[in-house]
Amino acid sequence: MKVGILGLGLIGGSLARAYSIAGHSVFSCEKDSHMQSFAQLCGAVEGDLTDYIIPQCDLILLAIYPEGCAKWLETHAHLIRPETLVMDCCGVKKTVCDRCFPIAEQYGFTFIGGHPMAGTHFSGFKYSRADLFQGAPMVMVPPRFDDIALLDRAKQVLSPCGFGSFSVTKAENHDRMIAFTSQMPHIISNAFIKSPTALEHKGFSAGSYKDLTRVAWLNPPMWAELFLENKEFVLHELSILLTSLEEYRDAIEHSDMDTLVRILNDGRKRKEEVDG
Repeated sequence: MKVGILGLGLIGGSLARAYSIAGHSVFSCEKDSHMQSFAQLCGAVEGDLTDYIIPQCDLILLAIYPEGCAKWLETHAHLIRPETLVMDCCGVKKTVCDRCFPIAEQYGFTFIGGHPMAGTHFSGFKYSRADLFQGAPMVMVPPRFDDIALLDRAKQVLSPCGFGSFSVTKAENHDRMIAFTSQMPHIISNAFIKSPTALEHKGFSAGSYKDLTRVAWLNPPMWAELFLENKEFVLHELSILLTSLEEYRDAIEHSDMDTLVRILNDGRKRKEEVDG
């Protein structure tokens, strides 16, 4: 299989390594020429994803920011043959799928929205690894939900990544859920670490501090774009959180033991409920 990958960051680089190790021919498009050369030197890619190579690809994975994915597809769609499967790997789906589904339909190839639910707080090709996706969930947003053959095909071409499970959903539902499970934790972590007290944490912090602050070290331009692309759902979750925080603050401020115990117990029970 010949695979084209747009972007060689953590996700794109890990995809390149996974497919290369599995014996597939990988070609990439990376704006950083030094990074492209390094990836070739590492054996993760064979060469550039040129206009000559694009029509030969069986699979094309778009692993850059949402706006960049859509623009690249708009520019190169005429080079993609009908048999090719194109999938993005962005953290939001509606803004990408709304633009890419019509392009694919116009030019006769298949586009599927995708979101590999894996990563680290590090970014860049140097942190990529072939086993990043081993056992991880993969969310897919297909153009049609009744096309079982297409979903099976997508699972087959993604097999070198080693995903542990596949979920199929609509773009809007993906974005609603991801605002809570991914985007909000990054906002909370990034805001929490700004306390002046954080400068004095050494010797006083353990697991809970590390868990809460791990994703404060993020890629600002990427996450800013994701937050704004999904602002409706992010703002909804922020409003819920702020209302809850007000309740905790009021109970503590007024030494209201009964209320504080109740809301803490509510949170504990909700954790049990959602995680089984």
